Amino acid sequence: MDKVWPGDYNAEYTAEALAKTINITAWDNYRLVGCARVLTDGYFFGTITEILVLPEYQRRGIGKKLMELAFEASSTSLFFGAQPEAVGFYENLGYERSLQSFGKKKLRRR
Repeated sequence: MDKVWPGDYNAEYTAEALAKTINITAWDNYRLVGCARVLTDGYFFGTITEILVLPEYQRRGIGKKLMELAFEASSTSLFFGAQPEAVGFYENLGYERSLQSFGKKKLRRR
């Protein structure tokens, strides 16, 4: 997914992070073309940590389907922040604007 979210990621830490989330993937034969990750405590809160679709596969309904499957897979309501350019996408899927999002970044472990 380096085309969608470029970076230098540690494979061990990446595997550890993925094991702690619900991972929904989209494939074109053997090629991973999209994924959504849901992090939830199972009762109070769930969040979509990422939804990524390769640029050449966008606008084909893959993101919409990933979001539907993420909602179905979560046992809780979902809350998440969105980039300004993606707000319309989420609103078209029936998500409503709610809480303001804040963040404070740390350096990633290498």
